[in-house]
Amino acid sequence: MSISRRTVLRSALASGAALGTTSTATAPAVAGTAAASPAGDVVGKVTVGYQGWFACIGDGAPINSWWHYSRDASRPPSPDNTTLVSWPDMREFSRGYASAYPSLGDGRPATLFSSWDQQTVDTHFRWMREHGCDTAALQRFNPFGAEGPTRDGMAQKVRQAAEEYGRKFYIMYDVTGWTSMQSQIKDDWTSKMKAHTASGAYARQNGRPVVCVWGFGFSDPGRPFEPGPCKDVVDWFKAQGCYVIGGVPTHWRTGTDDSRPGFLDVYHSFDMISPWMVGRIGDVAGADRFLQDLNRPDLADCAAHGIDYQPCVIPGDLQSGHRAHGDLMWRQFYNLTGIGVQGFYISMFDEFNEGNQIAKTAETGADVPAGSGIRALDEDGTACSSDYYLRLTADGGRMLKGQLALTPVRPTQPRLSPTPPPTGDLALRRPATSSGFTQTYGPGNAVDGDSATYWESTNNAFPQWIQVDLGSGRPVRRLVLSLPPNPAWGARTQTFAISGSTDGTNFSALAPSAGRVFDPATGNSVTLTLPSAVTARYVRVQFTANTGWPAGQLSGLSVYATS
Repeated sequence: MSISRRTVLRSALASGAALGTTSTATAPAVAGTAAASPAGDVVGKVTVGYQGWFACIGDGAPINSWWHYSRDASRPPSPDNTTLVSWPDMREFSRGYASAYPSLGDGRPATLFSSWDQQTVDTHFRWMREHGCDTAALQRFNPFGAEGPTRDGMAQKVRQAAEEYGRKFYIMYDVTGWTSMQSQIKDDWTSKMKAHTASGAYARQNGRPVVCVWGFGFSDPGRPFEPGPCKDVVDWFKAQGCYVIGGVPTHWRTGTDDSRPGFLDVYHSFDMISPWMVGRIGDVAGADRFLQDLNRPDLADCAAHGIDYQPCVIPGDLQSGHRAHGDLMWRQFYNLTGIGVQGFYISMFDEFNEGNQIAKTAETGADVPAGSGIRALDEDGTACSSDYYLRLTADGGRMLKGQLALTPVRPTQPRLSPTPPPTGDLALRRPATSSGFTQTYGPGNAVDGDSATYWESTNNAFPQWIQVDLGSGRPVRRLVLSLPPNPAWGARTQTFAISGSTDGTNFSALAPSAGRVFDPATGNSVTLTLPSAVTARYVRVQFTANTGWPAGQLSGLSVYATS
């Protein structure tokens, strides 16, 4: 398992000594510093760090382990065998893997996603598109070992999702623990990763493919490289025609604290500098000190050397109570936009190991494993929706791009006002599957809106089922099941039960098994109204008998949120 950045850097700085004692709440004046480069796929954009490093036994990933979920990756994560400090909101993933944690506070099973599932990556990139995250920096640790095949596969999955959802992506090498980095990073780029630059979704800046190298110059044992080999790698990538970003220490400019001395020539050889700062601040006052002591002089140094500047923005460590329901993150957006930075690097999108994720996260104690001690987004008493930090990032990006006026007042509400339930047939033309079907009478016929077409299951093989995917967790209150209204369809009784699921694996009963009459004289339909709305993404109807034909039959399967 790769060493996390925080593991290595945790003791590198003491925040008071690192940032000085200056603090200010004064609004920054909008700087006139011009970017070294015009707007592109990273300049003027919101980039998110994307780990894509979670796997589960049984997901098909080559690594075949609970990768980055468990300390002992051969066993599922549990309270005494975990690397998690935050819990994801699982409601939009089609597949979940059972952990060894207790059930969630509301009784649901404690399941986790796998980054290896394409639907997981697709969901993440859909969230990026919906919330103004322009570019994803795919983290790539040393691939010359057991993790290599899985990391290679993740690069392809990220490429596919970026192409599908209109996002950009680039490779971000992390050299932590990579002893043969100088030669192997070149080999990996030439033989594997460079091929992804052929994609229209691969990020380009100034017409050149973007690559980032994170870790040069850090003063810790995980990155013992001397300046010469590091400068050689940067120069080599630039000779390959790349725009090269440096993920550098916080104190890169002075060569102190977390930075080794003698690296300034290496740092100044990058096209863009992105100093690390996770773990450096934990409140708004810290963000203001960071602005005065580091961001302002860093930006001035970059401008003087024709280098673009991409500072980190963090939501804050949720488990440590740093977030202040979004105030810490917004202060950074405000401060950095005010001095005219060239882009944001959000640390991180899916970093559930450090609690700095902006991806959808458990909202309340009902959404985390009972008794686990894992904090939900309402940890400070303010209710927040699971997508709050995605929405906050969207507004920060709008301010960066001049679409929202510079303001120290956070415009993003932790929870949106309640919206009325959706109207119309939630199942109409949604993907449908079944246990089987006869001839051309496939499951799609039941959700196509045409009463003359129908699904017919495999004959003489009860039980049989049909299932519709509503796309995300939706309120289910009423279901209408129908057969063709043609009088030639004689009355019949079909025995079926209805169940629902949020993950496609764990189903609960919505309506018990019973014989229900379909009669052309009364419209040949059956309506079932639930006592109250139940959230489900997948709705399944399971048939066990039919007096009119030895199969399950439906021409319509409609799902509604209201009674």
